[in-house]
Amino acid sequence: MNQTWNPEQYDQHVRFVSDLGMPVIELLDPQPGERILDLGCGDGALTEKLTEMGCRVVGVDASPEQIEAAKRRGLDVHVMDGQALEFESEFDAVFSNAALHWMKRPDDVVAGVNRALQPGGRFVGEFGGYGNIHSILQQLSLALKQFDLDFESLNPWYFPTIEDYQKRLKNSGFEVRSIKLIPRPTPLPGDIMDWFEVFLPAFISSMNQQERLQFYETLKQPLKPVLYKNDQWEVDYVRLRFFASL
Repeated sequence: MNQTWNPEQYDQHVRFVSDLGMPVIELLDPQPGERILDLGCGDGALTEKLTEMGCRVVGVDASPEQIEAAKRRGLDVHVMDGQALEFESEFDAVFSNAALHWMKRPDDVVAGVNRALQPGGRFVGEFGGYGNIHSILQQLSLALKQFDLDFESLNPWYFPTIEDYQKRLKNSGFEVRSIKLIPRPTPLPGDIMDWFEVFLPAFISSMNQQERLQFYETLKQPLKPVLYKNDQWEVDYVRLRFFASL
């Protein structure tokens, strides 16, 4: 996968991703002294909040750039593939916000979380679910065809149904206590081109800068009647939020 992350760009254009993660922390209900793994911690914004709540937190993320940004917050964080976790019975809970949809081997993720948890541990998270960014995906597939690129071969995302993810959790030994899809149309702080720059590198890695700008314009124009509302861009997010335990 050719997805890359720029922490400064992320902070400027899509900070809402971590800002909207507080309901997941509330669902986790972290207690002081608990040892928690933040899976896909990014630049550590929510890792830091959990630490401030008195938890002993370890963060992991596949992006070296994001991990460097998280280290600047003074956090215990490590570069690690969430599909190949290296922990054994270490944590009271595993927490994940807006990261699991970037991991296209979900069974490996869930199995690794199971290994990382102590008996009775809990796995709480939120990520893109079925129907997430539906309008963008439709136009993205069409725009890629104009550039002789195939959506399916480049797609870095996994947006499951409730039934799909619930089955994977159960098959790995988890009891699913709650799981639901949450439509969450989300206003952007700026132009949708900024969102493209952050989230679409996996699709345009073979393009030069001029081709990228042309591609973004090809994608943007048909989306404007759908996603530009009240003088503001809005992305049609749908999130899958769950609580599972061993």
